Amino acid sequence: MTRYLVERTFPDGLGLSADQTGAQASNAVIGVNNQEQVTWVHSYVTPDKRRTYCIYDAPSPEAIRRVAERNNLPVDRITEVRVLDPYFHY
Repeated sequence: MTRYLVERTFPDGLGLSADQTGAQASNAVIGVNNQEQVTWVHSYVTPDKRRTYCIYDAPSPEAIRRVAERNNLPVDRITEVRVLDPYFHY
């Protein structure tokens, strides 16, 4: 699978709570993603919760867009990325 960085903007802030309701919402997203072989690896969120930067493994950017639409999630930009860490020279 190819890895992608997905940038999103939430004008009113990301409304994902750190409780059972948030866990259920996350599980619903994961279930929809599985329909297109899209894996949500992890996300970064800004302190104001208005921007997220999400790492996904997916067969294509189009698959990410399809599941985002079904999950009612915005997509600003999708960029193919590769891992680069400080130890890659060793």
